[in-house]
Amino acid sequence: MTSDPSHEKRAIRAELRERRRTRPAHVVDTANLGFTENLIALAKETGARTISAYLSTSFEPDTRPFLNWALADGRRVLLPIARQDGLLDWAEGDGETETEGLYGLPEPVGGILGPIAINDADLIIIPASAVDARGTRMGWGRGYFDRTLGSMEKCPPVFAVVFDDEILDEVPREVHDAPVDGAVTPTKIIRFSR
Repeated sequence: MTSDPSHEKRAIRAELRERRRTRPAHVVDTANLGFTENLIALAKETGARTISAYLSTSFEPDTRPFLNWALADGRRVLLPIARQDGLLDWAEGDGETETEGLYGLPEPVGGILGPIAINDADLIIIPASAVDARGTRMGWGRGYFDRTLGSMEKCPPVFAVVFDDEILDEVPREVHDAPVDGAVTPTKIIRFSR
């Protein structure tokens, strides 16, 4: 009998969500400085002029300092807006204005560009609950980013943002799971060979 990857994922996500919830504030603050530094280094290294990223929730690594840097540096920032049909629309972020969207997720306020706007990105930064050494990413269970990445004809580098202890030996993989090219942690930028 083989185990069901979706059940395994739910159990791992619950553990990781609890770990994030109970991580001490001073540890998170220090980690967020590292995340920002490494995201900036990655953007500079790739030369990305249009960056697709996301507005982090309260339990995710804080992406806002990086987004503010990108905007101040003259880079275009595309941020997702979740739709009921499981697709993502995109809007250009201004670093200041946001609202609560579907599922209580923070979203940018601005003109909606539609799902194909992601094709303009030179670098895609996405949330994750964990990533393994093969580049298998486990999200939070709604599949928005897997669908988006799976629909792209030509995908730029994709990096997941996770804490160091969320780089696991292996995460359960399902057919629809889109792999990532790398991960950004508070201490390093990891690249996976695919």
